[in-house]
Amino acid sequence: MRSLDQKTRMMNVQYISNQKGERTAVVVPINEWNKIKERLDLPDDGEDRDEDGLPLTKAALLADVKEALEEVKLYKQGKIKMQSARDFLKELESEK
Repeated sequence: MRSLDQKTRMMNVQYISNQKGERTAVVVPINEWNKIKERLDLPDDGEDRDEDGLPLTKAALLADVKEALEEVKLYKQGKIKMQSARDFLKELESEK
């Protein structure tokens, strides 16, 4: 069986970069996303859910976005480091 690192190298992901050339987002092909969801046992109902599997409310979603924007601000100020997509996927694999 291939390791997650080998699988991520074979994935046809696209990176979105800002004007400075820094990667800011990753686009994963839908077939790969579906495989990731299956491996992580994520629901396939199209509804966004929180960590407990409960449907997100508008307030909870806005709070999550606010938290994410604050993390980006701290990253830009050099106060925190962000995790790469590869490291994130490795972490998910190790939690199995």
